[in-house]
Amino acid sequence: MSSIWQGITYRGRDGHYAWMIHRVGGLGILLFLFLHILDIFLIGLGEETFNDFLILYTHPLFKIMEMALLFGVFFHAFNGVRIILVDFWPARFSNWKAQRTMFRLVVLLTVVFFIPAAIATVAPFFNISLPWWPA
Repeated sequence: MSSIWQGITYRGRDGHYAWMIHRVGGLGILLFLFLHILDIFLIGLGEETFNDFLILYTHPLFKIMEMALLFGVFFHAFNGVRIILVDFWPARFSNWKAQRTMFRLVVLLTVVFFIPAAIATVAPFFNISLPWWPA
């Protein structure tokens, strides 16, 4: 069991965590894409079928998945910029101090963008109107 955990955690440093979250976020985005293609396909099967499927989107579990998707999209986008910087300017951004700083910046930006988006996502579920978000 110990060797399996060591294989999963690798060195457990910032770059590895960024790699893992980036992959999981990308898979979440891909799953959402498939779901989106399915619901768009259902429009062609009729309004009733489409509306029956849309009821799933009002379920509390879906709101949790929607917030996870938001987090994944934000992290994936900001971490993608970090990867571009490392790929194009390795001499400047490949050392461990730059990696650690950039990973922390990616996490900070993700959280800063995620919090208002998550609030806007769950507010209608709790019948809360937000002055800065259209009803």
